[in-house]
Amino acid sequence: MLVMPIARLSLVVLDCPDPWSLAPFYEQLTGMRKTQEGPTYVVIGESVDGGIGFQKVSDYRAPRWPDPEHPQQSHLDLEVDDLDDAQAQVLAIGATLLFDGGARYRVFADPVGHPFCLCAGAESAA
Repeated sequence: MLVMPIARLSLVVLDCPDPWSLAPFYEQLTGMRKTQEGPTYVVIGESVDGGIGFQKVSDYRAPRWPDPEHPQQSHLDLEVDDLDDAQAQVLAIGATLLFDGGARYRVFADPVGHPFCLCAGAESAA
């Protein structure tokens, strides 16, 4: 039975203290480019439809993975072809390694503390 969706995903939005400095980190990480900008936000994506938004929050409190007193709120899983190469690249643009899951995945924090995972693609995990 085909279920009709109630909604379509438009954006994943990350709160942050400065959208204009965090968006370039994710542009380098994902290859997406800025598609929208306003007085309190920046959006990056493949086109004007969808992507990742960065919203300015004046009292931003960074998540602390895996501290349950400071929940991670959400995280992105990003597939890569070569984990070691991808790790070197994200560290070079400002990420911090939080956990090394070996050949399958690695957990990092972006420059303001949001956790994200680099996951081995199906071909590289074999």
